[in-house]
Amino acid sequence: MISRRHFLATTGVAVATTSIAVTAHASPVPASTGGERSAKLFLPEDDLKPAAFDRLPLEWHKQRAQKLREKLAEDGYTGILLTDRWNIIYFTGLWHTTTERLVNVFLPLKAEPVWFNAALDRDLVNSWWYSDGEMYFDWFHAEGAFPNEGKVQMGAKVDLFEWMLKALKKRGYADQKLAADVEFTPSAQRKVLNVLGKEMSSAEETCMKMRMKKTPEELALTRRAYNYFNQMHAFARDMLLEHGTDLTDYDIASAATKYGTDLVMANIKRDGAPHTAVGIDIEVGCRTGRSTASPHPNQFQHAKVAKGQALQIEGGVNIAGCGGELYRAMFIHPITDHMKKLWAVSRDCCLMQKEESIAGVTCSTVAYKIHKFPVKSGVAPYIYHRPAHGQGWEGHQPPYLALGDSTMLEPGMIFSVEPGLYDPELGIGSNFSDGFVVEADGPSRQMSRLPWSEEWCLVKL
Repeated sequence: MISRRHFLATTGVAVATTSIAVTAHASPVPASTGGERSAKLFLPEDDLKPAAFDRLPLEWHKQRAQKLREKLAEDGYTGILLTDRWNIIYFTGLWHTTTERLVNVFLPLKAEPVWFNAALDRDLVNSWWYSDGEMYFDWFHAEGAFPNEGKVQMGAKVDLFEWMLKALKKRGYADQKLAADVEFTPSAQRKVLNVLGKEMSSAEETCMKMRMKKTPEELALTRRAYNYFNQMHAFARDMLLEHGTDLTDYDIASAATKYGTDLVMANIKRDGAPHTAVGIDIEVGCRTGRSTASPHPNQFQHAKVAKGQALQIEGGVNIAGCGGELYRAMFIHPITDHMKKLWAVSRDCCLMQKEESIAGVTCSTVAYKIHKFPVKSGVAPYIYHRPAHGQGWEGHQPPYLALGDSTMLEPGMIFSVEPGLYDPELGIGSNFSDGFVVEADGPSRQMSRLPWSEEWCLVKL
């Protein structure tokens, strides 16, 4: 019997060796360097090739910004104020961190962006798509205080929203038809009206609709992220098969995350400077036993793997924001008829989502068909949530495969795959996820190569 100490030591050696091998290949499509036993079960590749680039180039972001300008011009707008972090990243390409500090970008129809940011981001902003902007020192900003310029003084607290509006007025945007990417509160609109003479309309829906439909470049980068994710799952599954009840779910999660991080980062060009290795999230999770019976468990995962229990390998991988979720619901023999039924119905709902998610039907129609199946199968009490959410750079994104969402499916939309079933009384749950892309014709495309088979998911230790 392998000891946990020996297991962790040998796992570390295996991960280090894998990193060296991948570096030598330097390929955006990694070879199968871990989890070889499970990788043999992967589904065949399709015709969507993975991206060779590590992030969407600035030119791509400029093209999306221009497309937004053109949509706004159709309604007579002369510019839009971007306030949401994800809109700023999508339309300008500047990956940045948000706190309480104001970071806004004004995108005129016929000029370069105007940036509004704190001094701590000055190098980040000025080294990107920058030709014009205004900077304050920090939150809260005191009038006239710029310690970075030697001006250390206490002064009146500046209302940074009004400060920004006055900067737009100074640039000639008073009394213009302007939009914002959010719907301002009445108090904010009063400030807009007082400074600029005309309220800003909301173009929130316009921005979101553009982000919901993925471009070919986004899909290619998403496929690259999923290619790595496939191997992380194979690695984690092989750990389970080889070391079984010697492990905790934490052991599997931490080792697979380390393996995956080395796998991804071996192919990412980076020098520590800004604007490289951006938007990268790598996390493989694992939970076993009672926590699988909760859609959103709130306890720390550190339980021993045991026979006769449910186990879920899960997580998310993103490269420059592109990627998504990938879960597989597993049961460890001996398996009861009830466990098998929950797993089979949940799995069949996933396959149903793939077939029913066709361009031209509504989200609610797909959700209705999926929900009806477990009800007819006699497991209605174990339904806890909608089948899927839209997948975007921020994670959850509209639209939703939900009974109350009448949005029409369009090509390029990506959805998670989560028609889960949960039995808290017996402490078991079955929740899959993946990335399904709506196609112009026919069923949706699966982004991973993980199978939905009993062979993969119903394991014997």
